Amino acid sequence: MQIKFISNSDQVSEIIFLILSNKNALKKIGLGDNLLLDVLKALENKGFGFNKDEIIEINNIKDKKVKSVFIYGLGNKIQKLSSIDFEKIGGKITQLTKSKRKKNVDILVDEKIRKNEELLRLGYGCILGSYRFDKYKTKNLIKSVPPALTIQSSSPTKLNKEFKRYNAIAEGVFFTRDLVNEPSNILFPKEYSKRISKLKKYGLKIEVFGETKMKALKMESLLGVGRGSQHESQLVIMRWDGDKRKKAKPVCFVGKGVCFDSGGISIKPSNKMEEMIGDMGGSAAVVGTMLSLAKRKSKVNAVGVVGLVENMPDGKAQKPGDIVKSMSGQTIEIQNTDAEGRLVLADALWYTQKRFKPDVMIDLATLTGAMVISLGNLISGLFSNNDELSNKLIKAGEISGDQVWRFPINESYNKLINSKFADMKNIGMGGAGSITAAQFLQRFVNDNSWAHIDIAGTATGMPKSSTNTSWASGFGVHLLDTFVNKFYEK
Repeated sequence: MQIKFISNSDQVSEIIFLILSNKNALKKIGLGDNLLLDVLKALENKGFGFNKDEIIEINNIKDKKVKSVFIYGLGNKIQKLSSIDFEKIGGKITQLTKSKRKKNVDILVDEKIRKNEELLRLGYGCILGSYRFDKYKTKNLIKSVPPALTIQSSSPTKLNKEFKRYNAIAEGVFFTRDLVNEPSNILFPKEYSKRISKLKKYGLKIEVFGETKMKALKMESLLGVGRGSQHESQLVIMRWDGDKRKKAKPVCFVGKGVCFDSGGISIKPSNKMEEMIGDMGGSAAVVGTMLSLAKRKSKVNAVGVVGLVENMPDGKAQKPGDIVKSMSGQTIEIQNTDAEGRLVLADALWYTQKRFKPDVMIDLATLTGAMVISLGNLISGLFSNNDELSNKLIKAGEISGDQVWRFPINESYNKLINSKFADMKNIGMGGAGSITAAQFLQRFVNDNSWAHIDIAGTATGMPKSSTNTSWASGFGVHLLDTFVNKFYEK
């Protein structure tokens, strides 16, 4: 979708979308005299009150160039509207206009709220609302090309430049959604690594480790998860070197990439097992973030590491009671093969912090069902050994809309994963499943500044909205991009 900011409304498009707080704002917004009279007359006849989220479509326009005029009411408390509210309005614009099959849409905004950030988020929301994943449908397809949108602004040159970042974020979100929505017979570990490798064209440096390389690195924790699958496990490293200072430490993102999770020998119930194609949502968010940073040529050094496996039961699969040695040298008793994501992350985190010496290290994973019970499908759980890093991620969540809520980790919970036979076991006892999972991961980060974000409830199944009609949400991309933008680029 093409978004362009313009200085006035001299260009009359087939559809005009007005975002207004009252009738006086309508008179000042810059419509031509004849068009303004048509709109005012229609409003009188239909009793439109400019209430918040009130929408009207006007079709009986004398100017034959204009097919429809939409008016979106903001209500009388416009000072309380946030940039996220405008993002949602943008999504609604796309939803309302995409069925019209028109080439151009002009968006004119009440001069009282014509702030740069609000307008940027308005355009970003328009793009998000255009996402579709229907590549496997063969019937009843509606072929439509998203219209070109122009948004009125007093500083169009500045906004057109700044909007490049939001275009890049949207591309990262869409790439993430596509990955998560793909079925696992299509997106297995090797195919996943191939798709990541194609991102080299944007300037990312990419390495792919197969099982031979990982065995040499002694990544037995990660490799154990994939033993029951016919598909070879992969570890993919993505690097973006955007900070030219030689001593600048990288920001590192690590993602769980379980392309399908049957539970292994501790097999899951059949009900909704098909949704386990989304158990690689953490890795997808990392890939989408790295794509976003590369597309907008971020001035940061960033590393993305994703462990890609498939957790299946067969004669070679690891079993409850097995003991494996991780890359760190620590031993792990497998008490439940369905607690596999932390086993993948254990080796990925250890490798990342040893090789790259990060400034901070953040992992994302659809890790625990307990997180869905705790926070549902609206907010992700945050765990960290660093207060400053936590506060920055919370702030980035408030700005981006990808919200996180911090949970505790401490020594009392840590004791719950001690094993009688090994250094630790892969599940805790006595509840607090999300916390004990985080405690497990903490054993593989040493003293590095680290945060773990459990996106089990938010990667998929978030409530439908104007900016997300997809099963896969793309959660995490905007969060991490905002984190980088706010705390590493300014």
